[in-house]
Amino acid sequence: QRQIDTLGPVNLAAIQELGSETERKGHLDSQMQDLIDASETLESAMNKIDRETRGKLLATFNKANQNFGELFSTLFGGGQARLELLGEEILDTGLQVFSQPPGKKNTTIQLLSGGEKALTAIALVFALFRLNPAPFCLMDEVDAPLDDSNAERFCDMVKKMSEHTQFLFVSHNKITMEI
Repeated sequence: QRQIDTLGPVNLAAIQELGSETERKGHLDSQMQDLIDASETLESAMNKIDRETRGKLLATFNKANQNFGELFSTLFGGGQARLELLGEEILDTGLQVFSQPPGKKNTTIQLLSGGEKALTAIALVFALFRLNPAPFCLMDEVDAPLDDSNAERFCDMVKKMSEHTQFLFVSHNKITMEI
């Protein structure tokens, strides 16, 4: 009797409360399952976007690398250049520029002369412009370190690229001013 007394009075509404709480638990379980389903859908979408981004970035990198090699050879009258990824993960790695003008053995851009560095940089910029031509390009004395033969090749490249892009550049080079 004492144990029964310690339980307290009988809750006559317990059966109704149980039904109400069971219904509430079912509603919460349903919401939890909706959250789990939404999380899985979101994760699947993120993985798809990640795969597509990696694929598009790699394709763009390869095309830019190809353009860079072609334009480098055109600007230098030979030689070769390439871009290399510094790591395995394309989304968070860096790039290194390798260039080898005709008749030279060096492979990194740090070992080039000022004019060679300028032409290499121009080849890279124009390679990117080939991918997605901008309406205009502004350059400030990019031809300053170039000798006459390199300035002529630069001008020829600008003429070709001006089919898709308006160029505005500052120059003190007479050959460049003529175009």
